[in-house]
Amino acid sequence: MSALTIAARFAVLALLSGLTACSILPKAEPLQVYLLPSQTSAPSQAAKVTWSLRINQPQASQALNSARIAVLPAGNLISSYAGSRWSDPAPRLLRNHLLNAFQADGRVAALSSDDDNLQADFALGGELQAFQSEYQGNAVTIVLRLQARLVDSRSQRIIASQRFEVRQAVDSQQVPAVVNAFGQANDRLAAQVLQWTLVQANQATQPKNQ
Repeated sequence: MSALTIAARFAVLALLSGLTACSILPKAEPLQVYLLPSQTSAPSQAAKVTWSLRINQPQASQALNSARIAVLPAGNLISSYAGSRWSDPAPRLLRNHLLNAFQADGRVAALSSDDDNLQADFALGGELQAFQSEYQGNAVTIVLRLQARLVDSRSQRIIASQRFEVRQAVDSQQVPAVVNAFGQANDRLAAQVLQWTLVQANQATQPKNQ
């Protein structure tokens, strides 16, 4: 048998082995990528403020600083929904949601984010401590927890700090229902943070009594 014939047989065997291996590999699960829903509110009729605000992405643990849709199925076990992802990591989703809420409200005209790296009178940031669904039996609840901080950008002094927590019941265990409930919870959280920021920043810019 010639060397050429032997080489040809080895090539055929290698090809057949490759085809066999490919046929037993599991098929990739389709990946569903979700945007965070947002309910746009009507613009405020109150007067615009004179100060500017930069909204920063909050810090987060490695488990939350991810595009995975986090879930606590039981106790302290953290997991994620298979085949489903957010369009961005959770801290960025929340930052963008807050930015949209301030833009829709309209009272703070001079808005930016840490992506722009522009100078502003105040910076809003903090730590994202919870951004997940939690199971208790068959009941599912969205839990958001943000330790917010408002900082004077010039002096780097903390103007105010406040812990916000929102819980939103989910009417189904299906992922689309969970995503919709995330949107509702974030709308509520954004409204609370917006009002708090306006009060704290307005107080900080008032002239001090002599």
